Amino acid sequence: MGFVHTSVLLRQSVEQLNIRPDGIYLDGTLGGAGHSLEIAKRLTTGRLICIDRDPAALEAAEERLREYRERVTLVHDNFENLAHVLEAQGTPRIDGMLFDLGVSSPQLDDAERGFSYMADAPLDMRMNPKDRLTAYEVVNMWSREELRRILFAYGEERYAPLIAAAIERRREKEAIRTTLELTDIIRGAMPPQALREKQHPAKRSFQAIRIAVNDELNAVQHAMDAAPEHLNPGGRLCVISFHSLEDRIVKTSMQAAAKGCTCPPEFPVCVCGKKPTLRIVTRKPIVSDETELRDNPRARSAKLRVAERI
Repeated sequence: MGFVHTSVLLRQSVEQLNIRPDGIYLDGTLGGAGHSLEIAKRLTTGRLICIDRDPAALEAAEERLREYRERVTLVHDNFENLAHVLEAQGTPRIDGMLFDLGVSSPQLDDAERGFSYMADAPLDMRMNPKDRLTAYEVVNMWSREELRRILFAYGEERYAPLIAAAIERRREKEAIRTTLELTDIIRGAMPPQALREKQHPAKRSFQAIRIAVNDELNAVQHAMDAAPEHLNPGGRLCVISFHSLEDRIVKTSMQAAAKGCTCPPEFPVCVCGKKPTLRIVTRKPIVSDETELRDNPRARSAKLRVAERI
């Protein structure tokens, strides 16, 4: 299937980058290349470096960015390795970075990728098909306690103990191989009142397993830690998150970089010597307007936070 994705907060995020035609920018989460296309349009002698861990996204971007290909560099990697990527490209400091942390629509909609609880497929959920860890291994090989932990920590699933126990009982009889098998187990483990909620009963669990398979939260933390040191003064860091766990990491990291000093509050003077590296631009996150929400319901939970290199 084609890698077609509706970019969230497109206008707002590109505007917040304050793009200079001769600047160097990074799209750390290429996806459907919607953000990259708008950035590339605004460059003349500048350059755009695009990272994605999914080969399908890079392949589709070759066509979508064809008109601007001479100013675009496509890199197959994880955005957590942005420092290595920039060094390899000979651009250790750049003028702006954008990260859209959401899962791309093609990944969700392509049943064979195993991300969706609405269609039957092998338990996979890898953003990079070459990675070793799959959802099958998480569901069938990880301990009951570890399953409970990730369901609660990554999915904020209050019925995590019941679901982990149900998974353990089932896999003792036979392996759990498909997404709909897992969905049925989750549904069967939950109390009647939970099944009456508007949200699909498997949504939080699938999110948690996907995060674990792709080590998403650690990737976000590594990227946020590295980003300030690789921005030129005045360069913008723009991050779109879709759930509270990601947003908390982004918000906390930006605040820490804006504070600089890590000394305990009771210290009368700073002894650590750390200086602020970022200035917070958005005290409150930017969210989608009613028009975007009507056209793209997946934008409902999106939050854009922006900081600027001092």
